[in-house]
Amino acid sequence: MPDHLHGGVVAIGNFDGVHRGHQSVLERALEIAQARGVPALVLTFEPHPRTVFNPQAPVFRLTPAPLRARILEAMGFGAVIEYPFDRAFSQRSADDFIHSILKDWLCASEVVTGFDFHFGRGREGGPAFLMEAGNKYGFGVTLIDAFRDENSDVVSSSRIRALLKAGEVNEVAGLLGYHYTVESEVIGGEKLGRQLGFPTANMRLPTEVELKPGIYAVRFRFEDGTMHDAVASYGRRPTVTDNGAPLLETYVFDFSGDLYGQICSVSFFSYLRPELKFDGLEPLVEQMNRDKDEARAVLSGLQPISALDRKLCGLA
Repeated sequence: MPDHLHGGVVAIGNFDGVHRGHQSVLERALEIAQARGVPALVLTFEPHPRTVFNPQAPVFRLTPAPLRARILEAMGFGAVIEYPFDRAFSQRSADDFIHSILKDWLCASEVVTGFDFHFGRGREGGPAFLMEAGNKYGFGVTLIDAFRDENSDVVSSSRIRALLKAGEVNEVAGLLGYHYTVESEVIGGEKLGRQLGFPTANMRLPTEVELKPGIYAVRFRFEDGTMHDAVASYGRRPTVTDNGAPLLETYVFDFSGDLYGQICSVSFFSYLRPELKFDGLEPLVEQMNRDKDEARAVLSGLQPISALDRKLCGLA
C-alpha cells in the first residue's frame, strides 16, 4: 500500500451494484474521511464469494469490477482495493483478517460496514467481534443499518437482479440511485444492421447476465467519455438468426464511425417492447424506425436522478 493511503477510513463490502443501500455505507465513510482529512478507501473482494463457492452458477454481477471501481471513483473514493478471494482466503480466521489486513496492511483508522457484515472462517467474525478488535487495535468501527426505500422495503442486489430480469429498468434506477449500466468491448458482427440502415455497436455481455430481452431507450458512452442517446436491442435476434447467442446491439443516434475494440458502456432508461420475430426484413425495419422515434421521445429532456447519475450518464 502506498504510504499516503495508510490511516484511512475503510468501507468494507462486496458492493455489487453500488445501490442506495451500499451508498448509505459508502457516503458515511466519505463523510468521516473528509471530516478527519484522511483517505477514503473501499475494501472489496474479487471474484464474488458466491461464485467461488458455487462456480457452476456464477453470480449475475450488476457491476463487474472495472465498472464498480469507476462508480466508486465518481463518488469520491481515493482507492478501491480488490482483495483476491478464494477458498484458502475463506479459511483464514477473523482475527487474522483484522490483524494482517486492517491493522498491519491498511493501518485503518476507521472501518465502516453494514450491520450484518461477517468475515473469517465459518463467518466467525461479526459486528461485536469487529468492535472489540477495534478497541484492541485502535481503530473505530461504524455500523450502518439496512437501507430501506420509500416503501420501507430493504434495497438489495438480489431484488435489483429480479427487476432487471423483468425489464423494470425504471424501478431499478430508483433502487440504484443511477440508471443501470453495463460495460463491454465493442465487437464485430454480421453487419446486417448497417445494410438495413441501422449500424449497431455490438457487445457480448457475460453469460450469467439476466437482463430481459427486448428493446430499450439508452445512453451510450464512448471510451473517451462522450455520451449519445441511442436505442438498444438485447437478445437473440429471432428474425435474422436461429437462436443465436444473446447480444446487446446499440444504434447510436447522430454518430457514424468505428467503435471496434473500444470499452463502452450502455445505461438503460426505459424498456420499450419485447423482442419479436418479424415476417421478413421490411416489417423489422418499419418497427426499428418506430423504436428509434420512441427512444428519442423518451430520452428528450432527461434529468439526472442524482449527482452520481449525472456523472455516469452524462446528463446536464
